[in-house]
Amino acid sequence: MKVIEATSLVDYVGKELGASDWFQIDQERINAFADATLDHQFIHVDAEQAKNTPFGTTIAHGYLTLSLLPYLQASIDDFLMPKGMKMGMNYGFDKLRFMAPVKEGKRIRALATLLDVSEKREGQWLLKFAFTVEIEGEEKPALAAEWLLMYFV
Repeated sequence: MKVIEATSLVDYVGKELGASDWFQIDQERINAFADATLDHQFIHVDAEQAKNTPFGTTIAHGYLTLSLLPYLQASIDDFLMPKGMKMGMNYGFDKLRFMAPVKEGKRIRALATLLDVSEKREGQWLLKFAFTVEIEGEEKPALAAEWLLMYFV
């Protein structure tokens, strides 16, 4: 993480902040997510049936990939954090597209760019980031999102 003065956040608008570490999506994680969300569609959890689909294997839930953004974001070396931050929170998404399936066994990583910064109230900074989650060895990304994070300083 790159710790900077909150008033300097605007200096990073339009700048790429880097990429996360690669993270492997295995069947155990897909199954655990299916259990947590009660979404046991065969394409996620039944390898035999999934062989007969256009993907040829099981795929991660789109929301599983999305749910990993906080973890992936934490490993981006130049991701921004304001000095003296008391807490940060998920504020939602302006845009979200699932563009390609993540097949079981593949690795993903997130790339971030800061799009906008505004001080909503004194000490409350709303940041909009463009995130792309790449799939190793694939041309199309798994997802593209505009993620809003609120920082309290």
